[in-house]
Amino acid sequence: MNNKCKHYNSKHAGPSKETIEEEERRTRSLNAPSPIQQFGPCGRIMKNSAMVMQIQDPASQRLTWYKPPLTVLVIKKVHDAQILAPFVQLVHWLVHDKSMVVFVEAAVLDDTLLAEYGDFTSVKERLMTFRASTDDLTDKIDFIICLGGDGTLLHASSLFQQSVPPVMAFHLGSLGFLTPFEFNNFQEQVMNVLEGHAALTLRSRLQCVVLRKSQDDNKDKKKPTTILVLNEVVVDRGPSPYLSNIDLFLDGKHITSVQGDGLIVSTPTGSTAYAVAAGASMIHPSVPAIMVTPICPHSLSFRPIVVPAGVELKIMPSPEARNSASVSFDGRSQLTLRPGDSLYVTTSVYPVPSICAQDQISDWFDSLAECLHWNVRKKQKQMDELSDLTHSSSDNLEELDNNHDERPSDT
Repeated sequence: MNNKCKHYNSKHAGPSKETIEEEERRTRSLNAPSPIQQFGPCGRIMKNSAMVMQIQDPASQRLTWYKPPLTVLVIKKVHDAQILAPFVQLVHWLVHDKSMVVFVEAAVLDDTLLAEYGDFTSVKERLMTFRASTDDLTDKIDFIICLGGDGTLLHASSLFQQSVPPVMAFHLGSLGFLTPFEFNNFQEQVMNVLEGHAALTLRSRLQCVVLRKSQDDNKDKKKPTTILVLNEVVVDRGPSPYLSNIDLFLDGKHITSVQGDGLIVSTPTGSTAYAVAAGASMIHPSVPAIMVTPICPHSLSFRPIVVPAGVELKIMPSPEARNSASVSFDGRSQLTLRPGDSLYVTTSVYPVPSICAQDQISDWFDSLAECLHWNVRKKQKQMDELSDLTHSSSDNLEELDNNHDERPSDT
């Protein structure tokens, strides 16, 4: 990597007043106007903001800037030579034409294939780099541009374990369910975002906290492991030949024991990923909910369920389980749940604001049709076509009857 490239160090700058105000603004965006809480002359919900679930208003979710955006994080799909040319073209335009501060991951500049692009040499020294394991980008990025597939967006989500900047995802991967933008006219589309002419889909994330048995017993003072996921957290039997035996609790109440290959806890965004392959329903990402889907359950009546977004799920190996449980987060990091360990899952207050190419409804149904071929079938024939077929069949039957009458008798 060129030593002249600027490297961002989070230790050099503390949170400013504007940073705190920005974090509060982004956090508040999760909550839309509260529903009416009085019913009839006497009934009403007890006012407790911590317990009342506020309903999001999709129509009000529009991107606005209180000052012009100056910094952008560009994330590209790794180990894909086809992404290099669009990447160079994009960062060159952002730096030279729009005078923006562009952040990229330090590993991106280590790609030797980038040296083949002459335009990249003139822009390389002006890029800001960071390393996800050591540098904190919280409230340092105005918005994110992803070049790749759905995995690129999942990676962008994992970089921000608190407030997430708006994400603009270009379809340059294989599936593209979460990437609604095409790259051929990227200048016009990015300009719309810079000017604030865009709708947002607030994709909720799950906050997953792993609590070890030793931590309950005060033998280990380490901080519990906390991970935010955009798609799902999966608890399964891993390499063990035995069935998973997992206890599921909802707000502290034991709901059921899962016997089978495992359990998927997903967001509405993740409902069209692993969950739908396991038999779950597809839920629009603006619906406040958590999906619980068994994986190959040893019971024909164990069907997927949808629970309110505000509840807390607790998952732990049953005391009589023959094996430990394996936990994966968005298909990436993996942990082991041993007897006595617990996994707590609830909806995070930090969603991923995904920028729409059209609007919330059009983008989602276009993805269902193009990526999953939802409701693709042969069209039913119209009535006039059926009428022609009926007449044709009747004529053929009459002709057969006439031919039968004209045949000579056997006697």
